[in-house]
Amino acid sequence: MSDGDRIVIVGAGVAGLRSAERLRELGFDGEIVLVGDEPRKPYHRPMVSKELITGGVKPVAASLEPYTDLDVHWRLGTRATWLDTKERTVHLPGGESLWYDGLIVATGVYPRHLPGSPRHDPRVRVLRTVEDSLAVRRALGNSNKSVVVIGSGLIGNEFAASMRYMGRDVTLIGHAKAPLHRFGERIASALTKEHQHHRAKLAMNTEVRNWISTKETVGLHLTNNQFLVASCVVLSIGSVPAVDWLRGSELTIDDGVLCESTLFAVGAEDVVVAGDIAKWPNLRIDETPRRVEHWMNGVESGRAAAESLMLGRGNARPYTPLPRAWSSLYDARLQTVGMPSLGKDTIELSDGVTGFVRDGRLIGAAGWDRPKAMIHWTAELDRRLPVPEPVFPAPAPAEPSFAASVGESTPIGEDILAPFERDFLSDTPTAAVPAQEEMPWARVPAG
Repeated sequence: MSDGDRIVIVGAGVAGLRSAERLRELGFDGEIVLVGDEPRKPYHRPMVSKELITGGVKPVAASLEPYTDLDVHWRLGTRATWLDTKERTVHLPGGESLWYDGLIVATGVYPRHLPGSPRHDPRVRVLRTVEDSLAVRRALGNSNKSVVVIGSGLIGNEFAASMRYMGRDVTLIGHAKAPLHRFGERIASALTKEHQHHRAKLAMNTEVRNWISTKETVGLHLTNNQFLVASCVVLSIGSVPAVDWLRGSELTIDDGVLCESTLFAVGAEDVVVAGDIAKWPNLRIDETPRRVEHWMNGVESGRAAAESLMLGRGNARPYTPLPRAWSSLYDARLQTVGMPSLGKDTIELSDGVTGFVRDGRLIGAAGWDRPKAMIHWTAELDRRLPVPEPVFPAPAPAEPSFAASVGESTPIGEDILAPFERDFLSDTPTAAVPAQEEMPWARVPAG
């Protein structure tokens, strides 16, 4: 990329925003066009199922402020309809098109639909955007009856906890044997006790058999023969990558966009991918391409994708993060590091911390309200899952266009991941730990 070039970023979430920031940080002085299908500029999406639902903050307070001057052209409320990689063109509604010299794909995911659910009923909602949270709040305001959330994953549990914070009766429905069971028996049991302590109801090992919509309520007949009456039902059963606009583009879009380890898309030149939609091999783990749906991955992959695009396919370095995430549920904190989902066995690493093992190798850890212990196990996993040596070879001579765009130093600002990285690596939520200055996966050698 060189001055005078145009980089188009499709997706105005955290990955798209951090990509634009990184481009400017690296000295790119060309045109940046940021296309987003939502009417809002980037915001803190983790707040959707918590503070925005409870009314603890207003939507404007959830906005993400850029840490550098972006100087971008915003195209909000605009959905990309098709990508022509041969002509290097992104098509928009109404016959409009945007040519590009470089493209960053960061369109994220859509909430997964539950077959048979009456989505035409305004009281049956999904929870992904600010507008979704506002719609749920309207439904809650129309009736004081119980609330139902379907899905026992992280967002479903966050929503159930938010309802109890508001004093609303809530039932969480899940087909698993316990909420967050994928993180092991200990964490599932601890969370179950928290729900019970706060009087949230659980309907596990069950699904919805029939729906009945009436003027006042929504009825749900479950496979365990329970019948629930709700003022609002939230569907939280996972997500699907937002790849519909990429069909016919020659990109491989099987469960996300298939990428090389550097986040360059397979099947196209000058196209990189970031965020939830990127399916790439993290060489820290193995060579199998996977998606990672975590807030921090959106931040880090957005920056890494911008770096790869600037360096070019031949000089780009593999993206090798140590995945980590955290959330607050009631008064407890859940933290994960590595890839717990790949574990075949579990082991108790310490009180409240579960380790996940694959082929005799510790591959991930999850902690329930044990932040100090998780500091230790994050560092330990960083040691046990090292970045392979070939990842950082001696830098090849930079092309003149890149040399003109990148200065001698590319520092990473301390506030980029705040407050999530700091909260993950500290034993109190307000502690300021400059984690990204310490963690080797967050450092990128100067070009």
